[in-house]
Amino acid sequence: MLKRLSISAAILATMTAPAFAHLNPAEHGSFMSGLTHPLSGADHMLAMIAVGLWATQIGGKARWAVPATFISVMAIGFMLALVGAPLPFVEPGILASVIGLGLLVALAVRVPVAASAAILGIFALFHGHAHGGELGTATAISFSLGFVAATALLHALGVGIGMFLGGRNQIVTRLLGAATALGGTALIFG
Repeated sequence: MLKRLSISAAILATMTAPAFAHLNPAEHGSFMSGLTHPLSGADHMLAMIAVGLWATQIGGKARWAVPATFISVMAIGFMLALVGAPLPFVEPGILASVIGLGLLVALAVRVPVAASAAILGIFALFHGHAHGGELGTATAISFSLGFVAATALLHALGVGIGMFLGGRNQIVTRLLGAATALGGTALIFG
């Protein structure tokens, strides 16, 4: 019984740790801080690239509509945090997004564009809220422009990788998804 409680406590403790890309709020505020923010943590990089990979797997208009939806909803999450609107489980939601997006790519899940946008919208809300929640008193506009630009670049990288691999290398794309899900799991445990 004690062993089970210890394992459960350890899992919960790791799930409540701050996301790994979040910088000191005193350093936030510039465009460059916003631009480097998503690039400074594995959780953000893995999730953002996976968005592009998954959008490419779905194909058609999803290739650009899905990442654009992510960015839009992420901005809404950012604004909600700035006005003090609470969102529970932000950090676990971010880690779940890494694992979930990795699994969506690994399993090559194909759903209509609206459904994929809704799934990503939930994840995006957590990512945006985390950005806004740690901003503190720094300048929101320049910081937000930076992290939106970096997110768009990471999505484009994922789309580019997906297009480069194309249909002939679906196995490689799916393996990248599995690696993303495993990376997200590793982030949980440390």
